[in-house]
Amino acid sequence: MKIDIDSLPDDPVLLKKLLTELSQEHAFLEDRFRLAQHKQFGKSSEAYPGQGELFNEAEELAVTSELEQTDLEKESITYERKKPARKPLPKDLPREVVIHDIAEEDKSCDDCGHELHQMGEDKSEKLQFIPAQVKVIEHVRPKYSCRHCEQHGTKVNIKQAPVPASPIPKSFATASLISQIITSKYQYGLPLYRLESLFKEYGIVLSRQTMSGWMLKSADLLKALYDKLRQILLQQSVIQADETTLKVIESDTSKCYMWLYCTGTDSPESNHTDIPNVVLYDFHESRASQCAIDFLDGYSGYLQVDGYQAYASTEAILSGCWAHARRKFKEADIVQGKGKPKVGKATWAMSHIKKLYRIETLIKDKTPAEKQAYREEHATPLLEEYKVWLDKSILQVPPKSALGKAIAYSLNQWPKLTRYLDDGHLNIDNNRAERAIKPFVIGRKNWLFSNTASGAHASSILYSIVETARANNLVPFDYLNHVISVLSERQDDQTLNELLPWNVSLPPR
Repeated sequence: MKIDIDSLPDDPVLLKKLLTELSQEHAFLEDRFRLAQHKQFGKSSEAYPGQGELFNEAEELAVTSELEQTDLEKESITYERKKPARKPLPKDLPREVVIHDIAEEDKSCDDCGHELHQMGEDKSEKLQFIPAQVKVIEHVRPKYSCRHCEQHGTKVNIKQAPVPASPIPKSFATASLISQIITSKYQYGLPLYRLESLFKEYGIVLSRQTMSGWMLKSADLLKALYDKLRQILLQQSVIQADETTLKVIESDTSKCYMWLYCTGTDSPESNHTDIPNVVLYDFHESRASQCAIDFLDGYSGYLQVDGYQAYASTEAILSGCWAHARRKFKEADIVQGKGKPKVGKATWAMSHIKKLYRIETLIKDKTPAEKQAYREEHATPLLEEYKVWLDKSILQVPPKSALGKAIAYSLNQWPKLTRYLDDGHLNIDNNRAERAIKPFVIGRKNWLFSNTASGAHASSILYSIVETARANNLVPFDYLNHVISVLSERQDDQTLNELLPWNVSLPPR
């Protein structure tokens, strides 16, 4: 920055004020540079090395000092070590037994000539991969008529079996083919042009335009199940939400958004509250608060989100995210720079927040009522101590610095950050939603954008079905294959209830 010396004020007070402002601006720009540098070249993990030692530093030093004053004796320790073992292959896989036997003329003793008997055998398993098989199912519907009526000139009645239900009428797409395309793109992130090349290797000409049309029609078919899942999600006491950007070529806005709403837990086997695992995506061409208002439709339960203000316009009770609060201090720690001692305020804040997470680790398998009671007893004192530190630190740190912004974020979000004490169903952070939206973010890196808004809406439905199946420990292909087959025939409310991931009974493979 160039400064005209002649334009500087002569008053020392004004000069100090100007120098202070320039110093703060320089520190702000330096912080942003270090953050950008870290995002480009640094580690993505937010783990803080060595922070565990901060909690019991005094105890460890005391023990070390005591040991130094004591004569140490050598002690022999014996222990058992687990030997690495290969996991057995699944028993339900088809098996082909190949016997490697010696020749008949070798089945006699070389010394005495008597016949050898089989004393045992050795077995080993090898896993063989068989490429995907594609076949054509030819549907034949014989026609029947009355020859007597034909001969006497009367009206001929023709009888024929009805056309079998098809997911996409007048196309050769079956439920299994559609399920394969959906899971390839929305579970494994394969763009349609790669699938086009893959099918070509099997001698099948299947253009990406055709597959794109199938995805749109499949989304229409699955919309009833999506609406049923949304209805169930809005009945829950706690919902987590997040949003991420999406580029849509044929859109009036430069940046569109995929919103994410979920309930339940990442691990259904540890879900002691019988809360259904639902993961739903909702596409909008903006990040306006009206998007959340429309989807939530008057929802008044707990909504666990980050600090984005759009959610405040809903009727939900907002609960904050301690992972976001900690992330701010992690950024402040990063911009502190190399070579400087890592014992500042950012370090203390991250260490204190880890104490709160340690409590969550201890109660992860407890019921909601037990969680609430334990938090009230053990987390409340830690939060009170943290709040006193925030109030004191905000007066000591420049507000525009990374550390100042981190402290301000925690203070501004304080009522929401402490709300998880009110109900054991609430989590300490919003990581459940962030993990749920991650598959979409990973897939976006492969296919980069959507061509149209209608395609993005279809993607939101298909992603929702795939991720909800995964959240309930189902194989998405098997689930989609069954659901698409059934919905092709009927879509009444009883059928939709039977197709819910926690109710469905999938046919054996």
